[in-house]
Amino acid sequence: MKSEEEINLCIEQLKKGNVIVYPADTIWGLGCDATNTEAIRKIYDIKKRPDAKAMIVLIHDIGQLHDYVVNVPEIAWDLVDFAERPLTVIYPKGKNVSPDLLGEDGSIAIRLIKNDFCNALLKKFRKPLVSTSANISGSPSPMNFAGIDEAVLKQADFVVDVKYGNNMTSNPSTIVKLGLDGEIKFIRK
Repeated sequence: MKSEEEINLCIEQLKKGNVIVYPADTIWGLGCDATNTEAIRKIYDIKKRPDAKAMIVLIHDIGQLHDYVVNVPEIAWDLVDFAERPLTVIYPKGKNVSPDLLGEDGSIAIRLIKNDFCNALLKKFRKPLVSTSANISGSPSPMNFAGIDEAVLKQADFVVDVKYGNNMTSNPSTIVKLGLDGEIKFIRK
């Protein structure tokens, strides 16, 4: 199957409010439409994860930050633009996504994706995706497709063909939190 056909199958599932297992730029993830609260709750159920723990939102273009962040601190543009490895930035105040993706303080975690398959999916879907590791909460993140718990695969509505996960880093992203005045705090290096 060509990647375009696989992307179309993903989009069909995402539009129905379903959950997919897909390759992000870091590891295999569970994902859904970041604006669909019901789909996001399905992910929390699959992961057996407390809903107080926010998840990451993926975008494909740096200009989309304005769509999902109330005030983008000036330092964010350089941080995201010059990141050599996957970087998730927690911004002070999110908007235009499900409230279930915002931290208790209203913050939002966003990563600009650089994986070819995922980037093409995001461009065609025209909405941000939820990204969280494809594992049960508390279990190790799967470093490859074979490491995904069978229970996760069975509960997802669609699983992307394993061949599209060949160019991932197999490491979680670096996470930094930005303050309103541009202060930076590393959460995960």
